[in-house]
Amino acid sequence: MAASHSKSAAGKGLPRRRGRASAGGVTTTAKTERAFLVAIEYDARRRRSSKPTANENLEISPVQDGFERESPAEIQKGPGGVQFSASPVLTQARLARGGLSASTSSIRQPEFSAEESLQELRELAGSAGAEVAGEFLQRRERPDPATLIGRGKLEEVAGAAASVDADLIIFDHELTPSQQRNIENAVSSRVIDRTQLILDIFARHARTREGQLQVELAQLEYLLPRLAGRGVQMSQLGGGIGTRGPGETQLETDRRKIYRRIRQVQKDLENVRRTRAQQRQRRESVPVATIALVGYTNAGKSTLFNVLTRAGVLESPKMFATLDPTIRPVVLPSRRKVLLSDTVGFIRSLPHTLVSAFRATLEEVERAALILHVSDASIPLTAEQDVQVELVLRELGAERKPRLHVINKVDRLPVLEREAACDTATTVHVSALKGVGISALLERIDGMLQQDPVSRVLLKVPQSEGKVLSNIEAGSRIFSRHYRDGLVELEADAPESLLRRLKAFIVD
Repeated sequence: MAASHSKSAAGKGLPRRRGRASAGGVTTTAKTERAFLVAIEYDARRRRSSKPTANENLEISPVQDGFERESPAEIQKGPGGVQFSASPVLTQARLARGGLSASTSSIRQPEFSAEESLQELRELAGSAGAEVAGEFLQRRERPDPATLIGRGKLEEVAGAAASVDADLIIFDHELTPSQQRNIENAVSSRVIDRTQLILDIFARHARTREGQLQVELAQLEYLLPRLAGRGVQMSQLGGGIGTRGPGETQLETDRRKIYRRIRQVQKDLENVRRTRAQQRQRRESVPVATIALVGYTNAGKSTLFNVLTRAGVLESPKMFATLDPTIRPVVLPSRRKVLLSDTVGFIRSLPHTLVSAFRATLEEVERAALILHVSDASIPLTAEQDVQVELVLRELGAERKPRLHVINKVDRLPVLEREAACDTATTVHVSALKGVGISALLERIDGMLQQDPVSRVLLKVPQSEGKVLSNIEAGSRIFSRHYRDGLVELEADAPESLLRRLKAFIVD
């Protein structure tokens, strides 16, 4: 038996900025939009007992009781053989019922509860500028293929949303095209799903040309399979004499326009990828290692990045406040210079279209010599968030990279927990906001980096070689210095790149 509850929540939202509407997402307007949130929790016992078989048929009959269902017709094949499936959520839902992951079936992962997932949806809605007007949580055994929540519950949601004057209804699940159309036909508000909400937030925060192109590509790929059946101007083919019309001409025109725009955006992104590759080649010609910051959104990556680099990037409690990548130099205790890269934050069920579109940006993670995985110690969901980060890293092929786990926000822990926290070979506890543990973090990074290794040497340099002495002072850690017979004798730890230029002064 399915159970549900709903409530109204008067929250203080942030005003929306004027700007261009994002494809398929929350329309950017001058007023704050009131959002009604809908989440579902599937029965865990049912999930464990309903593991799908390898040959399970996912096709559902197209028409029953007036609701539209998924069918093979809703899988379009575009130019170049690119396929856009209209129903990826069905596969994900069935895998979830079996306790599996769509990204990898070999990981048994801690799951977000429905309340925790709903809390995250509230934060996402706030980041998009919406005011949460009400919430609805349903518990059921399996998703309804036509409306996700069932016909009776849909009527209940429609009434509850109307009673609080909601402008839009946000589902904390990915809706198939037919589910979204069925729901929109039954309610008086606009309907979006979690993926559309995340895409809208990305569109709001993209500042660079590269970021805007990547978001646009993800939006177009998401919109394409959702064109069917939209618009009264789309004429349908008849079935008898005198009823044969021109067909869905407007639909085909829209598809061609989107395919054409996708090809153009992909071409522009390929140019971006080439430019990034050239920049990377120039960086790699000099022995400077790159370190990538990764982590769940709102884990404090930008604050830590600013502490380490003094870059002054935006720090905000909003989700995905930092979208465009930033790379800045950092000097380690050994005086080696490295480049630190701040990347986009990850999130549960990060839309695959975004991972694909942001491939050029996330290549910095793939090429990094060391990954700093930043976690938020102050929340009870740290383990669940870490699993989601691991899944995205696997999708990027970066799961085997050397990694240092940075537990951030330890200043928010109770005193006893904070005192009990101990650093290990692969874990460091810090508070980026308070500056706690930053020195230990830099020392640990220094010790883990294999690129441009550091060696202790004895040097004898004539006092007249001022430039050489200056380079040694700037690029190495000096432990002793003696002046004898016009020479400066130095014992220092220096990186290999510097020692190659000091061969003439090294004492064997």
